[in-house]
Amino acid sequence: MIFPVRTTVGQEQMVVDILGAKITKEELNIYSIAVVPGLKGYILIEADNEITVRRGITDTPHVRGSGIVKGAVHIDELAGMLEAKPLMKTLEEGQKVEIISGPFKGEKAKITRVNAAKEEVVVELLEAAVKIPVTIKAENIKIVN
Repeated sequence: MIFPVRTTVGQEQMVVDILGAKITKEELNIYSIAVVPGLKGYILIEADNEITVRRGITDTPHVRGSGIVKGAVHIDELAGMLEAKPLMKTLEEGQKVEIISGPFKGEKAKITRVNAAKEEVVVELLEAAVKIPVTIKAENIKIVN
């Protein structure tokens, strides 16, 4: 069974590392722990039952509230989030994106060219007075619907 556990946003990986050490030390029946990129503030723990998960997350830093979100989750419900999609295949010219890091963080832009070999895109900032092409790594953007 898979149990979602609330964590402090941005500290998901730290919780996974702490739980990984705790699992081996206490020999808990936790089979896997996952950080899903699109699911901020939560980690997914696969275990035999809820009591095992509660024992694992007790006194673990950055686990929020009671920790476990009520009820187990079925793998069918998570299939869309766990499926890996290559980023470069989803990017197309003309798409609206948001820059998520670097000096233009938070700016909206439009893709004018995609360089799949270098995993870079050339964008034009939408709110800039002068349309200057900016080349950035594809990992530094997210698609805006």
